[in-house]
Amino acid sequence: MHINELFSLKGKVALVIGGAGKIGFPMSEALAEAGARVYIASKNTVQIQEASNKLRLLGLDTHAIQLDQSDEKNVTSSLRSISADSKTPDILINCGVERPMKKFFDDTVETWDRSMEVNSRGLFISCRVFGKAMAKQNSGSIINVASIYGLVAPDMKLYEGSHFETEPDYPYTKGGMIMFSKYLSSYLAKSKVRVNCIAPGGYYNNQGEPFYSLYIRKVPLGRMAYHDDLKGAAVFLASDASSYITGSVIPIDGGFIAI
Repeated sequence: MHINELFSLKGKVALVIGGAGKIGFPMSEALAEAGARVYIASKNTVQIQEASNKLRLLGLDTHAIQLDQSDEKNVTSSLRSISADSKTPDILINCGVERPMKKFFDDTVETWDRSMEVNSRGLFISCRVFGKAMAKQNSGSIINVASIYGLVAPDMKLYEGSHFETEPDYPYTKGGMIMFSKYLSSYLAKSKVRVNCIAPGGYYNNQGEPFYSLYIRKVPLGRMAYHDDLKGAAVFLASDASSYITGSVIPIDGGFIAI
């Protein structure tokens, strides 16, 4: 097969949960640019409609769909809606995340539970609902968006002098996501459904000093991630170019975890 065909997503249908966010939007754009019909999903109907409209103005085939990943009935209903409008999705990207622990290690147990309800439970529901549907058609690619902090511990020195740090639930859910994805890659392999993870490092979002300088000093490539940095891995894992890859994690971190 020609390399252009291997990377093409023409005729494919994709659902990107959290696809209007700063990490998810570049992936939504990339899949659509590669030829897929992309459904951008979130609870925030205004945000997903704005994201979809922005890409449609570029001539891309994108659609907004309201979805609460922690609600199994809503996720199942979303699958039916997409299948009726197009077909069973060939690609699922789980990029939706809620980060409620604003007081970090001093936040409440109830806030921790809220994170588990949305992030951990939501991942399980979406992967099961869409994974089973993909298994029936004997093909599919699930891409779960983890983090480098699912692979290594946060370096707390990076946060010295800043008003924020990494929440305790975040490495917990992202590390669990990686192992759950490995489990799914084995479980769904018989049905030719592949499951992989992308683990982004720090994404530039107008972070202030001193965090910004401390962070890029630790990155071998000397910068944070930008919009286009997230697009290639998403298309690669969604396409036939990665047809013999499952259970893997691709860090997009400028070498952060290499040292």
